[in-house]
Amino acid sequence: MGPTPVGNRLPAKKRSWRGPTAIHLLDHDILCIIFSFLGFFDLVRCSAVCKSWNAIIKRSKLLQVLYLKQLKENSVGFSSSTSGLEESLSRYLEELAMEHHRQALLEAPSIHIDQWTAHSVRADQCRMKMGLILTGVGDKVMRLWSLESYKCVEEYSIPDSCPLVDFDFDESKIVGLIGTRLCLWRRNGQMSTFPSHQGTYMKGLCMRYLDPEAVVGCEDGTVRVFDMYSRKCSKIIRMHPEPVTCLSLGDDQLILSGSSLGRITVSGYSSDQWKTTLRPTDSTGIKTLCFNPCSHLVFAGTTAGYTSCYDLRMMRRLWETRVSPNVVYSLQHLSNDKSTLVIGGIDGVLRILDQDSGEVLSSYVMDHDASSSSSRYAHGVIKRRIGKRLSRDASVDQIPRSFRPSITCLAVGMKKVVTTHNGREIRVWKFKK
Repeated sequence: MGPTPVGNRLPAKKRSWRGPTAIHLLDHDILCIIFSFLGFFDLVRCSAVCKSWNAIIKRSKLLQVLYLKQLKENSVGFSSSTSGLEESLSRYLEELAMEHHRQALLEAPSIHIDQWTAHSVRADQCRMKMGLILTGVGDKVMRLWSLESYKCVEEYSIPDSCPLVDFDFDESKIVGLIGTRLCLWRRNGQMSTFPSHQGTYMKGLCMRYLDPEAVVGCEDGTVRVFDMYSRKCSKIIRMHPEPVTCLSLGDDQLILSGSSLGRITVSGYSSDQWKTTLRPTDSTGIKTLCFNPCSHLVFAGTTAGYTSCYDLRMMRRLWETRVSPNVVYSLQHLSNDKSTLVIGGIDGVLRILDQDSGEVLSSYVMDHDASSSSSRYAHGVIKRRIGKRLSRDASVDQIPRSFRPSITCLAVGMKKVVTTHNGREIRVWKFKK
């Protein structure tokens, strides 16, 4: 549980200054010497520690030196211009990070699961970005957690008369679908709702937000596009004859919607004159969607336990795999990752799939044979448990349900996954490579 909220927002505690640490006492030359002994990935991680380290690493061009050395050893040609080198280095660092992420998800020798009580009733949705986790839906509050300390840093109350259906956030605001209305919570604590003539519509079932628009999927088969700054509904698009059950948005003004009868429709923000409909082989409903703009692939999870992949450039299905005996509730991948897809569903198994083939590469549950530990912090108890990789022929039904509660939602970060389970607790899976 987080602390008692003040108004709609819980103010973060101010950190007291305790004087310089040993790290900041090291001068520029000593840090350069230390950094020169590091490999690529560790050097990149150091550059993200603080602004001063980042500046030292950039000014000393340690990353560029390592990259040029590697290119020379591999006899790879490269542009001699500064801009060409920086672009090539940036691309290489991104590929290196994605490879470390993939290896961690598939080959981590240990998986730590940190678990804590986040809500008084239940939480079945989560979002993760910028080192923060937003959880909610169930009780009348959303909570924003620090991914580093697991402390509740902000808290937002829901109007008593309306249920929270869906939500998302960015660095300045929380956007929530409340009954048949959109609601905004500024990070400074102010709450506001859309005007009734703009924000009221047929029952909303799902919402996705990509600044400056929020897109709502409705029970009548339409999606409604709202501009978050003008507070107006800019577009109503007829997507399905049946209810819209899930949404995904593309950076290039694409809206992808799944329906209760198994259809996936693709449309643009600006016009509903063109629409393309994709359909899985089974006629069960689409429960979750995910779009990868890097590869133009769309991934869908159904109520019958199937996961499908479609290529939007060819408008055809590439593969379909049954990964669960029943509902696939959530699937996600790390931004810019074109190799792995993380899936969770009703059987409580966290699965890693290959984006290109649909092959299940790894499956994980909590290890019921391993011991656990607990540690107290200011607002509760963090339980540390151990994850277990399942063999391909493992019988999931033999694993106690208490160690594999249904995964209702998940969010993917670098070498970590956050999950909710329609209960009071949330979990952070850390894949230690």
